Amino acid sequence: MSDRFAEVAAVADTVLFEGYLLYPYRASAQKNRVRWQWGVLVPAGFGADSGETSANRTEVLLEPGPDCLLHLRLRFLQLDRGSGPDGQPYDGGVPREVDATLALADLPAEIPVELPGDGERQLPLHAVLAVSATAPPGPYDVVRLRVDVRNTAPSRAATRDDALRQSLIGTHLMLAVEPGSFVSPTDPPEWAAPDVAECRSAHLWPASAGAEDRSDLLLSAPIILGDHARIAPESPVDLFDGTENDEILTLRTMVLTDAEKAEARARDPRAAALVDAVDALPPEILERLHGAVRSLRPVQEVPTLHTPPETPWWDPAADASVDPDTDSVLVGRVPVARGSAVVLRPGPGTDAQDTFLTGRRATVEAVVHDVDGGVHVAVSVPDDPASALSHGRFRYFRPDELEVP
Repeated sequence: MSDRFAEVAAVADTVLFEGYLLYPYRASAQKNRVRWQWGVLVPAGFGADSGETSANRTEVLLEPGPDCLLHLRLRFLQLDRGSGPDGQPYDGGVPREVDATLALADLPAEIPVELPGDGERQLPLHAVLAVSATAPPGPYDVVRLRVDVRNTAPSRAATRDDALRQSLIGTHLMLAVEPGSFVSPTDPPEWAAPDVAECRSAHLWPASAGAEDRSDLLLSAPIILGDHARIAPESPVDLFDGTENDEILTLRTMVLTDAEKAEARARDPRAAALVDAVDALPPEILERLHGAVRSLRPVQEVPTLHTPPETPWWDPAADASVDPDTDSVLVGRVPVARGSAVVLRPGPGTDAQDTFLTGRRATVEAVVHDVDGGVHVAVSVPDDPASALSHGRFRYFRPDELEVP
């Protein structure tokens, strides 16, 4: 079964260790004093009042073949409370995997996860995978597959630091089906879009995995990934920050002082391996980090569009036919304009960040027209925690992605 997930192993390892340590990789650095941010499933009793979660969910559409088998691999880190090479107390993470194969006809099913620990450095872990499948209404031969991962450990923890010892960290799920195929959660075919919109994953982001010509693999991660994500072949070192720019992080690590490098090496073996690998990079490998051309195609000459400088793209005095502050557009059968209240319903294939706003109320700030004749509605989301960081910028939706409350 290991070969089944081999082609997504590199991406999955990046997910597993995402944020394990952050540049400058020293334990004393402010950003490394609170660790383990991604995919943490704490014991249920602790998570209730802590803001942490004890469970996650993957829910996707599946087109099964006859006698369909589902292969699952749950991966996470188990906290190892020991000491670094310098003898100082330090927490590491031990990779763990749980594999299971289930016949679709045998669902629902529960798979226990029991890791004994050693009583000192590692505490026992207790969890369960609950797998179910239901047939959504409609003429298509699909099922809605749901996998819940729940930390069932009895909680004796008073602090997050203690709860982490009974937690699943960096938790993610790999799924494979045979025969059959997964429907892309982010770019579904038109016929599947309504059912995909009804799928409700929680604390995980499922995406098609492996080669682009395959649809039988899925990676459900605690960070947002695109379909068929892969590691660039130019990336030679695991920097524990797979969504960052390798060149910048590598150069910054190279210019750490000898004392800073010594501190990183002395506290964590993985940090030591990272610093050693960066220091040993030959110039030709470093040069490859500067950029790569993935494909070449003929250059086609296109006409240049000239806009007279005295006529901007939109000038209220020159074009009175549109006005974002007063224009309206129909949402359903109701006209909405600046100041109207709407409910957000992002459609399939939309920006990943916008999907987190599904069901949120928003206020229309403007109705704008693009050069192709499309209409977009600019909104602000009053209860969005990130709104304070947006510097007055709006979010834009099509009229068919809105409802009138």
